[in-house]
Amino acid sequence: MTEHQQHQAAHDFADYWKNRGDEKSETQQFWMSLLHSVFGMEEPQKFIEFEKRVQHTHVSFIDAYIESTKVLIEQKSFDIDLHKGYKQSDGSMLTPFQQAKRYANELPYSLRPRWVVVSNFQSFLVYDMENPNGEPFEILLENLQNEYYRLSFLTDMGNIHLKKEMEVSIKAGDLVGKIYDALLAQYKDATNAETLRSLNMLCVRLVFCLYAEDAGVFGKRNMFHDYMAGFDARNFRHALIDLFQVLDTKIEERDPYLDEELAAFPYVNGGLFTDSDIEIPNFSDDLRTLILTKASDDFDWSEISPTIFGAVFESTLNPETRRSGGMHYTSIENIHKVIDPLFLNDLRKELDEIKAEKIGKAQAKHAADFQEKLSRLKFLDPACGSGNFLTETYLSLRRLENEAINIQAKGQVYIGLEETNPIKVSIHQFYGIEINDFAVATATTALRIAESKMMK
Repeated sequence: MTEHQQHQAAHDFADYWKNRGDEKSETQQFWMSLLHSVFGMEEPQKFIEFEKRVQHTHVSFIDAYIESTKVLIEQKSFDIDLHKGYKQSDGSMLTPFQQAKRYANELPYSLRPRWVVVSNFQSFLVYDMENPNGEPFEILLENLQNEYYRLSFLTDMGNIHLKKEMEVSIKAGDLVGKIYDALLAQYKDATNAETLRSLNMLCVRLVFCLYAEDAGVFGKRNMFHDYMAGFDARNFRHALIDLFQVLDTKIEERDPYLDEELAAFPYVNGGLFTDSDIEIPNFSDDLRTLILTKASDDFDWSEISPTIFGAVFESTLNPETRRSGGMHYTSIENIHKVIDPLFLNDLRKELDEIKAEKIGKAQAKHAADFQEKLSRLKFLDPACGSGNFLTETYLSLRRLENEAINIQAKGQVYIGLEETNPIKVSIHQFYGIEINDFAVATATTALRIAESKMMK
């Protein structure tokens, strides 16, 4: 199948199953259709096994199992909350994932799953059993046409999701390199140290705006594009200056007569837009088109990996790494070889002990104490480069925190998040020392992108 055909097939599949799906009568049809129409499997009945028998305290049946790719599927009807616990035949209260884990533990070791997928037809929660207590990633049926590749592990043992993030991050780096070169040509003195500092900071800000509009950080998609599209090349520079000033100003401190389109942008704290002394050059028609069309219309920045992107970004723009002609970054897998035994395994063990407690006020109190502990930890990378160790550590801590929050909330969704924000772990717990000023700006941006991803 071509990418276009797969995209269309995923769209049609999602449209057909929207707001429907019965566990008893439609599970097999749902998964057979997904494997055949979206992933191009000619004979899915030879690939996936339904109602696989397992022996617990009594005989039970796994809804679906794919032996060749080690995938266990727990299917529920479309109106079932996947995060809520339900009473089992033995009287225990288990979430669908906990139910799936119980089945997995009863399988012979050689058949135990790498992936557990919990679905209610409208959503897929995917758990990587290499990190069995980690937070799953979720794919909504309504977004399947754009995110079907994240389910590619169903038919491919390779980690397609990480590969996709890497590919997108490299494409993003290539785009930023083109913007960098085009902007550099607009400066009057391209060799001046202050010019290069301003150029680096301008690129960081543009990347953040492009990411923020795609990831929903600004409130709606294409917000940056739609605002900037209202200005021709001659006025593009002044429009950016006005936007940066607004992004650095708290809502209550803004001019009450500010243009409505500008006033709609949120306040971005942390100082990314604070420096008003950076030199911003004039824009050409070609540069305007590059930013609004190739970097905005034609590219989705929300799919980049914040851990990888920092290194890609720096390698693309940093004059030193450009001259050396190579991109150097530490993979996510290798980062965990350092941070897991250093502190993450101990934190995970502590949380697992809390999760094993009896549900009640005492458990919630211990989860709250654990969350408070996470918020007090501080991390220093004394040679941080583009910040990938700091970024991956932040993401890992936030995943632990989300689990602690879920224990306190008893699986309920927080309402009115803006009034009672339950999140305590902050990027301001993370520190780095780095001799290259551009690498510092890149690390800061990577952390901000990671923060916006986790907030979403």
